[in-house]
Amino acid sequence: MTSFCGADCTNCGYGKNCGCKGCTETDGCPFGKKCFIADYIKTGGREQYDRFVKVLLAEINSLDVPGLPEIKELFALSGAYVNLEYPLPGGGSARFLDNRAIYLGTQVECVFGEGEAERCYGIVADPSFILVAEYGENGSDPELVIYKKR
Repeated sequence: MTSFCGADCTNCGYGKNCGCKGCTETDGCPFGKKCFIADYIKTGGREQYDRFVKVLLAEINSLDVPGLPEIKELFALSGAYVNLEYPLPGGGSARFLDNRAIYLGTQVECVFGEGEAERCYGIVADPSFILVAEYGENGSDPELVIYKKR
């Protein structure tokens, strides 16, 4: 399996389990939904995509979230891996992402006090939004910190 963006699709357990053939073989629709990363690269080239990522990183780093270290790199991620279920204030819960979509994101340890990391931040974004969540081990007890339209 190969990708337009250079992601290592061979390590994606989700893709293997659902019969994904990779980005290039599916013309940028690895899970049946158009991948915005592939579209950027196919229409504007790698340079346009790299500029987009640079602007996105600057936006993320300007959010001023306490304990969030500087984010230096984002990775292509399947929505199925990052679509956590968040509790809502009035009870109940909700998911905000699409399992079939590809997002840019990363996970970093929260930096509080003396540097002991008990929780992580997960960052997920695409051209229309930035989501920052805080959670425990294996995505337990997630809390939505920011959901911001771009």
